Amino acid sequence: MRPFRYERATDPDGAVALLSRSPQAAFLGGGTNLVDLMKLDVARPDLLIDIRGAVSGVIEELPDGGVRIGAGVSNSDLAAEPLIRERYPVVAQAVLNGASTQLRNVATVGGNLLQRTRCLYFQDITTACNKRQPGSGCSAIDGHNRDLAILGTSPDCIATQPSDLAVALAAVDATVQTVGPDGSRGIPLTELHRLPGSEPQHDNVLAHGELITAVDLPPLAMAARSRYRKIRDRASYAFALVSVAAAIDVADGQVRDVRIALGGVAHKPWRARRAEDLLRGGPATEDRLRRAAEAELAEAQPQSDNAFKIPLARNAIVRTVLDLVEAER
Repeated sequence: MRPFRYERATDPDGAVALLSRSPQAAFLGGGTNLVDLMKLDVARPDLLIDIRGAVSGVIEELPDGGVRIGAGVSNSDLAAEPLIRERYPVVAQAVLNGASTQLRNVATVGGNLLQRTRCLYFQDITTACNKRQPGSGCSAIDGHNRDLAILGTSPDCIATQPSDLAVALAAVDATVQTVGPDGSRGIPLTELHRLPGSEPQHDNVLAHGELITAVDLPPLAMAARSRYRKIRDRASYAFALVSVAAAIDVADGQVRDVRIALGGVAHKPWRARRAEDLLRGGPATEDRLRRAAEAELAEAQPQSDNAFKIPLARNAIVRTVLDLVEAER
């Protein structure tokens, strides 16, 4: 690990000011991803700014009936919070599927959303990786790509975004609150992460020095009828091959509204808007679900070793939403 300086920030503005003065600085929350990357010599910050005392570690109800999650809330506390378990079970389920207990006790909500990809070529500095070194090439395209993306890829990168929590938050229309050198803003979770395009080194839309301070969940009644399904190689700590976060509102057998997001298939949480549009206003039948899922995956571009993700994602969508429908009967 390379030498670095360490500072503690006591408020968001102070944290932003510290980081903005150093192009190679990084915010430090739980450190469960960043420290690993530093050990691998992938991340090389010259200054770490500890923001655990600068951002809120509180979950609170908002005046409109929504919920605000402080960026410093641990994943364990988020999953155990009654407000989350009752009103947004998909969020609690995603967190509990996301890591070991030890990691959940340390990892923070803000840091979870900003995890870097787990592509093995990104983590190996002896290989070519456009995300790690722009212009060097993507070793995964002609290499081991079983775990990687099938949607929204580019010739420069086929990596996936690994956060389970981000997928659930995308499904419930969460908004990320930030403060940065240019002030504060709210970013829809579905717009926080980027597709790779020709600049895969940029995982998200945050500016240098911009800090996540909270995540707001809207007062979405149907989120109480939500579910997260994660398909992985082993039941213990492992990243998703495919995951599905879904919420649904069904009345008299008709889909009044639905939210579906996919993980493990793209460079960002993939909101299945085409499938949602096809499902609204019609019966909640297995046949319609299957056709909607197939339409969502019609533009998938699998690599040599991951074409199996297409039927896997289709079946996961169908089963997850059907489970919710059947639970309503």
